[in-house]
Amino acid sequence: MSSKPPIAIVTGASRGAGKGIAMALGSHGCTVYVTGRTQKEGEASVTGTIYATAEAVTAAGGRGIAVRCDHADNAQVKSLIDRVVSDQGRIDILVNNACAIHDLLPAPGNFWEKPLEISQMIDVGVRSGFVASWYAAPHMVKQGRGLVVFTSSPGSVHYCFGPAYGAHKAGMDKMAFDMAVDFKDAGVDVAAVSVWMGSLTSERLLQLMAAAPEKFKHLEGTLESTEFTGHVVWALFNDPKMMDYTGRTLIGAELGRAYGITDIGGKSPPSVRELQHCAPPEYYPYKIK
Repeated sequence: MSSKPPIAIVTGASRGAGKGIAMALGSHGCTVYVTGRTQKEGEASVTGTIYATAEAVTAAGGRGIAVRCDHADNAQVKSLIDRVVSDQGRIDILVNNACAIHDLLPAPGNFWEKPLEISQMIDVGVRSGFVASWYAAPHMVKQGRGLVVFTSSPGSVHYCFGPAYGAHKAGMDKMAFDMAVDFKDAGVDVAAVSVWMGSLTSERLLQLMAAAPEKFKHLEGTLESTEFTGHVVWALFNDPKMMDYTGRTLIGAELGRAYGITDIGGKSPPSVRELQHCAPPEYYPYKIK
């Protein structure tokens, strides 16, 4: 592994999980390219900007670089990857976290009673994760090692906020599996994984909990920090057995325990396997190529 600081890209990092993951990677000395659309406070309904996240990455001990990127636009994604490779010569970690979350996604009602724009999370989520990986993959294959991460949740295997959310999360899990097959066939140590995160201390969820405390009372004492997944990703990237995990959907809390990573209050977050009685999807080795 290179002695130079690892180069990471975290998409959708203006706030929430993306911001926390970027900060955690920064605390381990990574140079982190922080992408998103929000450049000024007030442009989104939730606080956070790419510049604030980049500053937090640098304050944590790394180097944060903010890049305004609309992940619905292929040309902007290509420009992002070209810039990182031109500046740094490599991409070590790509975290596909960008997602267009509509404010009414968690609102009461059936899917046809909510705005059609909720479907955008399939475009800026599943599709955008594929596009970023498509542009980054040749560089990772050329350097012979890398880690592609999809942020996901158990909403891929149980109902959560409706079919758009479910399709997004299920798509992330399956893309990790299929990309891992192609990376293996290329004979390189590039891993692709999907990580199920728990309920997070994100700006959006904390806002929802404050507005409807009774509805979300069951989450008290179970939240993961937004940084937790970033520490897990870092541990996985540095694990000599990283390739043993490729293609899998991993429960972040369980992998964190395996690596001895603690979170809020020095505790290990509970696993969704315990809380929601569900497990990652099982895929099969049969291959048509």
